[in-house]
Amino acid sequence: MTTIDQYNFASKKALVRVDFNVPLNDEHQITDDTRIRAAVPTVRKILDDGGAVILMSHLGRPKLGPEEKYSLRHLVPHLEQVFNTNVLFAPDCIGPEAAQMAHDLQPGQILLLENLRFHKAEEKGDPDFARELARLGDVYVNDAFGTAHREHASTAVIAQYFPNDKMMGYVMQSELDNARRVLGNAERPYTAIMGGAKISDKILIIEKLLDRVDNLIIGGGMSYTFVKADGGDIGSSLVEEDKLDLALRLIGMAKEKGVNIMIPVDSVVADGFSNDANTDISLSHHIKPMWMGLDIGPTAREQYAAVIANSKTILWNGPMGVFEMSNFAVGTEAVAEAVVAATANGAYSLIGGGDSAAAVNQMGYTDRVSYVSTGGGALLEYMEGKTLPGVAALERRDY
Repeated sequence: MTTIDQYNFASKKALVRVDFNVPLNDEHQITDDTRIRAAVPTVRKILDDGGAVILMSHLGRPKLGPEEKYSLRHLVPHLEQVFNTNVLFAPDCIGPEAAQMAHDLQPGQILLLENLRFHKAEEKGDPDFARELARLGDVYVNDAFGTAHREHASTAVIAQYFPNDKMMGYVMQSELDNARRVLGNAERPYTAIMGGAKISDKILIIEKLLDRVDNLIIGGGMSYTFVKADGGDIGSSLVEEDKLDLALRLIGMAKEKGVNIMIPVDSVVADGFSNDANTDISLSHHIKPMWMGLDIGPTAREQYAAVIANSKTILWNGPMGVFEMSNFAVGTEAVAEAVVAATANGAYSLIGGGDSAAAVNQMGYTDRVSYVSTGGGALLEYMEGKTLPGVAALERRDY
């Protein structure tokens, strides 16, 4: 596959699929620009070569066509600061105006297209829509790892219209390189930390990891399904009743394979799902009726930190509690601090996107771990062994 470093973009118009699906507040201001900053090296390479950049992305999940709150127009002022240049904006991603703006684009200029998902044809993977997008550029660069697991027009279909001029950008390349590092011959001890609300979201990745890791740390809402499966009383904690047998099976698989599976021995519990609720510390297997576990407890934090400190490879995906609420963010913060300390001592740490990445970013630890993925869902699917359509499309040469 052609890499971005092997390609000279001089006088070329590069159609770059980025993942600018960033969080905005009620004033349409960006609250976390990690994904935008990640794309800077790819854009800089193209501009420095003497090329022009046409950026395309989606934002949010618009259902009824164009919606003002999902317009990429809101990103333009921030993009101009990040790239230190004027950013042109096309009010649609296809059509005569977008085509004319792309045609008139000069070397060194950046054009941002309006939200791809304002057209239902994007998510349907419509080839005609993809062809119309393709007409805007001379070369196609996919740097949107976070959407590589979707068979959308701009990620999985458009590449066929650039049989000899398609490649992945620096973000995509880095994501795959780092994922392969924890999939291959990872240095041991190897610890995976899995959190989040539901075990159903992590079944396949946990099964795969049991063949690779020495330690599997469980946290978040999903831990209470494990606790109940293990015979515990979990009060009104989150549980997936239909996954109890699965949780028990995973515990058994871990024992068979010699994996140290860790479920929180204690929890921060509350009498309501609110930051203002009354709180207490409880053994995870003995939570009182009407109380719910919302974070790992102090003993679990100590135990998890000790295992992390002894690890040489660390994969973390999912928070340890309801970290959006300050009273239940302590467990996630403790794990983040332990991962940072282990990294400083020579461990390799991969933060698997989503809420884990958000937590690390919010705490200012982005540069103190080995790699923070920009694509939670895509990373999990890749590690589960699934083919990512956005990657496969770049590798195909049979068009």
